[in-house]
Amino acid sequence: MSILETKICVIGLGYVGLPLAVEFSKKIPVVGFDINTSRIEDLKDGIDITNELNADELKQSGNLLLSSNKDDIKNSSCYIVTVPTPIDSDKNPDLSPLMSASNLVGEYLQEGDTVIFESTVYPGATEEICVPILETSSNLIFNKDFFIGYSPERINPGDKEHRLPDIQKVVSGSNLQTLDFVDNLYKLIILAGTHRAESIKVAEAAKVIENTQRDLNIALINELAIIFDHLDIDTESVLRAAETKWNFLPFRPGLVGGHCIGVDPYYLTYKAQQIGYQPEIILSGRKLNDNMSKFVSNQLLDNLNQKDSPRILIMGLSFKENCPDIRNTKIIDIYHHLHDSGCKVDVYDPWVSQETALNEFGIEIIPFPEKGGYDGIIIAVGHNEFRNMGCAAVREFGAADHILYDLKYIFKQSDVDLRL
Repeated sequence: MSILETKICVIGLGYVGLPLAVEFSKKIPVVGFDINTSRIEDLKDGIDITNELNADELKQSGNLLLSSNKDDIKNSSCYIVTVPTPIDSDKNPDLSPLMSASNLVGEYLQEGDTVIFESTVYPGATEEICVPILETSSNLIFNKDFFIGYSPERINPGDKEHRLPDIQKVVSGSNLQTLDFVDNLYKLIILAGTHRAESIKVAEAAKVIENTQRDLNIALINELAIIFDHLDIDTESVLRAAETKWNFLPFRPGLVGGHCIGVDPYYLTYKAQQIGYQPEIILSGRKLNDNMSKFVSNQLLDNLNQKDSPRILIMGLSFKENCPDIRNTKIIDIYHHLHDSGCKVDVYDPWVSQETALNEFGIEIIPFPEKGGYDGIIIAVGHNEFRNMGCAAVREFGAADHILYDLKYIFKQSDVDLRL
């Protein structure tokens, strides 16, 4: 069968699945399935709340059937699973969405079909967790009746420069024939090319260490920022000086949230502990990064001159700039630290809907800050809207003796009062 005759079904239409379904639909017919009926209706109306695709891009997808009806996936020959893989309150992997998706696919799996997983997992999870579910649900035999591929997602929410076709794709398969199929399938849409991993476990491990490495690098810079704060040295000035050496890595201190960097390391440490190894460096970095919200909050409070019930404005709630994604955002931790310390806290974010913030965190985002009302202002996210305001306009939100904390380095050091 020609690769162009493949009948694809993408399971999960979030930040990863939707761009994937749309790109494939430019080449071959695709079913895009999501259990969230509201999400499907929005997409049919040309609305993508993730802002990854605009209405025109969605309307151009003539070969894409958007559905929350399970019957629509039954004639597919290749299923691509892109559901989220979060952590629970104990920071252990929550594989329930992945297991549910595997069970769903298994109900419709037929002989000769291929299932490709893109969700981030620990090494071994695809074959240890997903395959048995598929076998049980389908009554088929792995690597005889159906086959498995793994190609980890590399979507960067809000990034309009590094789009899906422009990011090299790691591909793997449960046997050589499947690897060839998965490789050729993704080459239909990935202009940057593919990398053929030696095994599914290698591909899983490669994905999980991409973000673990970044997490640890940021943790180092965060610790340096804490040390330099005690030494009364400006961290950014130190980093700019150090960057004059050709091989110094240009990381910056900050909060580490989102669905990837703040989550993926826990998948690796979970698996390490399962096999009897207690990881130290990875967990130490995670602990330090998770505590940065408290450090930032205390830094601001220490500079407010013991004001009673100070009013604080937090500018930004999403986990990164120019993006509505609030998954695992650490800004909410700043909010709670300040609120629990007796502050009156307002949050303003033009990218995050009031409904989303209220449903997820129980807080109301203000429509726009009032002038002259705040004792402390934290620029917590580097949205373009905040940059374009300019420092003088942001300072108009503050009272006469307010403190401006530029957490994202969007203004000059001489124009702000605090920064990491």
